Amino acid sequence: MEDFNTDPKPGRLILPLVLIGMIATTYTFVRSIEEEPITEEVAVEEPVTEEVAVKTQDTTTTTTTIPREILDYIEELISEKAAADQLGQKVIEANDRWDNKDATYQEAQEEFKDNITDAKQFTITIARPGPPNSNTTLLTAHTELMTIANNIYQDTEELFEGLMASDTGEKRNTALESFNTNIKLLKQKIDLIVNSVSNS
Repeated sequence: MEDFNTDPKPGRLILPLVLIGMIATTYTFVRSIEEEPITEEVAVEEPVTEEVAVKTQDTTTTTTTIPREILDYIEELISEKAAADQLGQKVIEANDRWDNKDATYQEAQEEFKDNITDAKQFTITIARPGPPNSNTTLLTAHTELMTIANNIYQDTEELFEGLMASDTGEKRNTALESFNTNIKLLKQKIDLIVNSVSNS
């Protein structure tokens, strides 16, 4: 039987197709490489880095403008605010124990006397060292703080007197209300001083 394949080299048709495919693939690959180096993304990232650097410089400048002695004073005030919270809690707990009959009269007297001692120490602690003498605004504010602290001390004395009084607790309750008000005023005053320094 005769073979009807007239082409003596049938592979000649496949080679041109392979070559055309390789050329098309190379052309596409080269073209995609030429399009990739777009510098727009890099240009967008550079300003962001500059902004961060500017912010860092601003923050550093702001924190170094407050003198060290004023920063020490502010740290001391923050510590005194925490001490005021502790004193306030101690006074309220002692009063509650007496109201709830969880303490004897003698135990209540001792607790109220301890509160007077703590309040006296608090007035001494908050009085010194105080702000730098060169800052008249802080000196004025600190004088007001000392006045409030002294009022707190007097409130603890009046609480003790109220405990000893022959009434049914009115004098003691009035003293406790005044004490709570003065503790709140002292903490608010400390916050005002701290914020005024932070925002200056």
